[in-house]
Order: sequence, then structure tokens, then C-alpha cells
Amino acid sequence: MDVELLEIRDFLANYHPFALLPAGVLDRLPQKLKVRYFRRGVDFPPKNPDQPYLYILRRGAVELCNPSGDLVSKLAEGDLCAMDCQAAELGLKFTGTTVEDTLCYLLPCVELTRLRDEYPDFAAFFDHSQRDRLRKALNLVQTDQITSGGNLLTVNIRDFVTGRKVISIPPEASIREAARIMTESRVSSIFIMEGERLAGLVTDRDLRSRCIAAGLSFEEPVSHIMTANLHTIASGTLAFHALITMTRLNVHHLPVLEDGKVIGMLSTSDLVRFQSANSVYMVGDIRKARDLEALVALSSKITDLQVHLVQSGATTDQVGQAVSAVTDVITTRLLEMAEAELGPPPVPYAWMTAGSQARREQSSHSDQDNALLIADHMKPEDDVYFAALARYVNDGLNACGYVYCPGEVMASNPKWRQPLRIWRKYFNTWIEKPEPLALMHSSIFFDMRPIHDPAGMAEELQEYILDLCRANRIFIAYMVANALKHRPPLGFFRNFVLISGGEHDNTLDIKHRGIVPIIDLARVYALSTGQPAVNTLERLAQAAKSKAVSQEGADNLTDAFEFIGALRLRHQAEQLRQGRPADNYLSPDSLSRLERGHLKDAFGVINSLQDTLEQRYQAGRFG
Repeated sequence: MDVELLEIRDFLANYHPFALLPAGVLDRLPQKLKVRYFRRGVDFPPKNPDQPYLYILRRGAVELCNPSGDLVSKLAEGDLCAMDCQAAELGLKFTGTTVEDTLCYLLPCVELTRLRDEYPDFAAFFDHSQRDRLRKALNLVQTDQITSGGNLLTVNIRDFVTGRKVISIPPEASIREAARIMTESRVSSIFIMEGERLAGLVTDRDLRSRCIAAGLSFEEPVSHIMTANLHTIASGTLAFHALITMTRLNVHHLPVLEDGKVIGMLSTSDLVRFQSANSVYMVGDIRKARDLEALVALSSKITDLQVHLVQSGATTDQVGQAVSAVTDVITTRLLEMAEAELGPPPVPYAWMTAGSQARREQSSHSDQDNALLIADHMKPEDDVYFAALARYVNDGLNACGYVYCPGEVMASNPKWRQPLRIWRKYFNTWIEKPEPLALMHSSIFFDMRPIHDPAGMAEELQEYILDLCRANRIFIAYMVANALKHRPPLGFFRNFVLISGGEHDNTLDIKHRGIVPIIDLARVYALSTGQPAVNTLERLAQAAKSKAVSQEGADNLTDAFEFIGALRLRHQAEQLRQGRPADNYLSPDSLSRLERGHLKDAFGVINSLQDTLEQRYQAGRFG
């Protein structure tokens, strides 16, 4: 083979989807190509070619825009432009411009069609949208990680209740009758039903605490001790999600509904029997921990939990939900211990968590971000109590591996331990005067969630914040400009944007260059439309419903978030298995060519949505 043709052949073999073709086909392919040079600033693809072509970028860069003139993609070395070959399939004609001098290989569309007909794996690249490719890539990454058989991540809770009889009584039945039926049926709970409507639930604990301990007559109606306004769960929910829900709500029973009808009861015992080895069950031990030493010992297992979940094929969202749920329980137990030592609080308070824990996107042993929201009628001398409470919990979290926040965003810092009226002033100032420091604080405290809030103050504050944001478009524009500072390294296969020098030389910060930009976009969507969600995927789902972003855009960002997160978690799991601390610095050399191609798809999604948001708010004026 001619040296020049061999060089072209080797180039194609390094890029997807040509890498999927047999060696013999690759050997012959260069002879089918034309080579063409385009100067900077010309139309791309060229108008009125002698025949339609697939364009393969060898060097240079191209920007593609939709009919409205919005930038939708950037092409660099190794990228393809199949627009002329797939005009009918795409249903939309883009216009492009070379932004650098560009060299391309041109494959006639008739040859592309022949290759697609003969090689299904090659064809799949063109048959599926960018989102389909990302979804397939995500499935492959998760499948590669699975090292165990059936588990809570693959089983629906319908499987736990199928074939069981629904045990129920009407509200007017006596407490004695409820206890008799529960004993005969050997169940620890019973439904209270009004016809087919679920009215409530009674458990063994209710019989003990609400009847026997309270001295209530056994002949009273069972409705007097039932729990109404129940949390329920759909039968198609994965058992893992059910476990996370039960942990978050601190409940041991969940009625299972199918098409709105009760079909059974799920208990924590069901899940324990199914997979008692799953380390997520340490939450029960955390609740029983008697001292800090026990909590420290239990928290050391969180790394094992993360590795176990990754090996089981858990999604980025599932890992974040599980790890955050454990951190929530540790925080709650520390608050209980603090109150046991210090006595009851002088006024109501809310312990607020911020950052990844608040979004339920935490990985093992992140640093801590938290604050205290205290009732307005607190007296100055009450802060002595709350300062001690904050120090107890912050020190306890640090001992458990959640290191002190480097920026001191913690309740032990008096600035972040304030009554509700002061927090209102904080947010009002940040939103009305969006200076750089204000924007930094906004990025932290707009992702905030209560761990302990018996008085419901957090919800009141959140409503106030969202009302302020909806009414202030200038503030949102500043938030957009601030969010766009985290740009993905789009086109980095042509020119890697890597850390140079130091401990992380020649690596990519997969968190700040890949995951954080999506978190920032989702936050802006939520604030601009007044949506209360804090979790990134929930924010994206709400944003699509409120038209802050298209459904396709939200879906693409969701898949990008999961795919980039899966690569990050796989990287961290390998570090933890080797006994090293987990970090976010990924070497591109650790990825396959296929994964690098899909990562570029993910970065392209982020960049496209960032450009759209920037144009909408003209954020450049505020950067």
C-alpha cells in the first residue's frame, strides 16, 4: 500500500466508527476517498458538489448552525459530517462554516450506504442520534462494571409482593380485631381500607406505642391509632430505589400500588432477606450507634458501599442517592447525640446541607457544606447553644471522613448560623447585587436541603428565594455568565485540554470540566422558572416540563450526566480498590477509543446547551 494511503488507513482505524470495520475493508477504504482542503471562513459542506459525500475531518475545525442560526455543534479532528448523506433521515439541514483551515477526506455517500448495509455495528453509529449513542454507551459502561448477579438494582418491588394476600380491615374495626388478624396472618402491619381506597396503616409499633403504652382501650376503632397520609410506592420501582426512599423517610413499611390500587406491602425485612450482604444496610447500624467512635467505624464502610454499587452496575444517580442517604443518617445521628448532650434546643432550628449532599449526588467522603437556619424569635444568648451544636456536628462529620469545608461553609461559622430573617437578607442582597462573591455563595446555597427541620422553615425560605429569582432576569443572566465559566473541553481529541505539571499532570478534571457544567445548567433552569427541585436530574426533568429547555435537550443532558458520572465513578472505584483516595482526575489514556468518542458526544451536548443559554441571556454582557 502506498505510504500516503497507509497513513490515511491508520488515521481512520483510530476513530469510531471506522475502527469497527474489518482490517481488510479498512485497507481498501483509502482508495475510495478524495482529499480536499477548505480555507477558513468558507461554507461547509460546500454547495453543489459533484456528488454527495461524507466528510471526515483530518485537520481544522468547523461550526454547524441550525436554520435559526444557533450554534449546534463544533467539529474537529476525527469528526464526521454526514449531513449530505443523511438529509432525509435527519429531517433538518444545518449550515456550516470552517473556523480554521481544514483538511477533509471525502467518502461518496453511495460507499457509505454500502458499508452501512454490510456492517451493522458500523451502521449503528449513523442509525442512532447522539442521544441514542450516549444511552448505548452508558449501558455498555454499566454492563462492563457488573460483577454480581441479581441484586436490588435489577429487581422490581412487584416481585416482592406478587402472590401475597392483601391483609386489611375497615377503619371502624376495633384495635383488638386488627391485632387478632395480624397475629393469625403472621404480618407486622395491616392496611386500613375504605372500600378500595387506602385510608391508613397500622404496624406492630403502632399497637405498642399508640395503644398499649398510651393506655387506649382495645375496643376503640383502629382508625384512632393508624397512620394516615401514607407514603406509597409504585410496583414498577426498582427495589434499590425503594430502599433509598425508605431510608430517606425513615420508614420500615411502604404500601405498593399498581394502577392506583394496593397490591401489597414492602418492608425493610423483605429487602434484608433478599440481599442481606448489601452494605447499604449499615444505615440501620448508624441509627443505633451509641457514640462517635461507632459512627466513625461505620462511616469507614462508605467506600466499600461505593465500590459495591459501581460493581453492581449502579447509575450515577443511584450511587449519589445511596451515599447521600448514608451521610444524611450520620448527620441526623450526630444531631441526636448533640441534643442528648446539650439538652433540647431553646428555639426550633433547621440543619441545612448544601452542595452534592443536598443534591443527593455525593460520592464517598466529600467535604462538608452545611448551615443552620434558626427561628426568628431566638435570643442573642441562644447562640451559645447553637454554636456548641454546630461544633459537635461539624467535628463529628470531620471525624467520620467528611473533612471541614476549605471555605468554612459550615454551621460552626457564625456567618452561616443565623435566624430566618438574616437568611432572607442574605439572599435578597445576593440576588439584587450579584457581585462575584455573591454569585459564589449563590452557587452553594441555592443547592440546599434540610436534614432536620421540624418547623418547616427551609420550605418557607425556599419559596422566598424562588419568588425573588423569578422576578429578577438580570440576576439570572449573571448566574448564566457565572455558570459558563465551567466549559467542557470540546474537541479535546484534537488538542487535549489537560492539567499540565504537578501531581495530576496530563489528566482531565472530569468533575469540573464535565459534571459541574451540567449541574450549573440545571440550577439556572430551576431558578429561572422557580422550580423547587435540588437534585440535578430532577431539575432537568422539571425544566423540560416548564419549557426552560427542550425535552430533547433535557434528555441529552441527563444522558451526558450519567455517562460522564459513570466514567468518574469507575475511575474512583478502581482507586478505592487499590487503597488510594478517590479523586476526579481521569487520564484519557485509560479510556478506549469508543469511550473517548462517546465522551466527546457528551461534551458536545453540554457545549451546545451552554451556547443556547448564553444566546438567550446574552450572558457575555455580564461575564
